[in-house]
Amino acid sequence: MSGTAGGTTRQEQERSRVTRQKLMTAAIDVLVEKGWAGATMGAIAERAGVSRGACQHHFPTRAALVAAAVEHVFHQQVEELVRRAKGLSESRRRVEPLLNLLHDVYAGPLFTAATHLWVAAGADEELKALLLPLETHVGREVHRLTVELLGLDERDRDVRDAVRATLGLLRGLALANLLHDDTARRRKVLAHWARTLEAQLTPKRAAQSD
Repeated sequence: MSGTAGGTTRQEQERSRVTRQKLMTAAIDVLVEKGWAGATMGAIAERAGVSRGACQHHFPTRAALVAAAVEHVFHQQVEELVRRAKGLSESRRRVEPLLNLLHDVYAGPLFTAATHLWVAAGADEELKALLLPLETHVGREVHRLTVELLGLDERDRDVRDAVRATLGLLRGLALANLLHDDTARRRKVLAHWARTLEAQLTPKRAAQSD
């Protein structure tokens, strides 16, 4: 009996995990397509192929669902970014390809969904309370990952400032891309910024290796 009960529990846990994942994926899709106003629990549940009751069982509020969805998809993107970064050469010219990989994090559906949420949070205290710690976590993680991928020393103030400027630039380019395809300009801007970073950071790397 205990073996059967254990197997049933594992099956229930797996079903629950799959349902939550479906809901989080659907939340991002609906946010991108319909914005915050259209991303109702009913619309998300319908997209996920589950009942509204099941949706509310896993996530009691819409704000809790979309915040969990943003964090879930963000971690998926980080894993993909790290995997792709490992395929790049270790040469100095690695900076520009890395910037393009980082831009993919900002220019994808997750950034579009997050932008809808950030705007809505300005007038929704519940949503803001959930998003503020998430924004802090995501910001720190992207900053840490950028420093790591560029092979830099976080203790150097110039390095921290350069990384902050880089991430701010990437966010700005992603915002510009929301209304129309800005690929051509973005490539030129990132190529220029990569040369600037290389000139600034190469001496830092040389000092680290001494």
